[in-house]
Amino acid sequence: MSEFEKKKKNAELRRRRTRAKIHGTAERPRISVKISNLHVTAQAIDDDKKITLAYATTVGMKATGTKTEKAAMIGTELAKKAKKAKIKAVVLDRNSRKYAGRLAAFAEAARKEGLEF
Repeated sequence: MSEFEKKKKNAELRRRRTRAKIHGTAERPRISVKISNLHVTAQAIDDDKKITLAYATTVGMKATGTKTEKAAMIGTELAKKAKKAKIKAVVLDRNSRKYAGRLAAFAEAARKEGLEF
């Protein structure tokens, strides 16, 4: 097994371990965050009905700044859309990432807009 395959396998195991403990409902949806090398994508998901309640991404935007600033911008945007959908409390699904850096910037920006984690 190559190093890349090993990293992918371990990331998948971390993602599944995290996801097994988290479940989104209509009252408290799950916020799934995907942070790539270029873009940040986040969505609020109701796992019971299997629908997306709010969605925000940097794909197709003329976003400038660092990746951390982009993550914070998406956190703010998603929180505003969640407020419109009458969502106050959420569960953060960090997938296979540590809660640090860009993910922490995303969460802090969402908290400043009024979302409760």
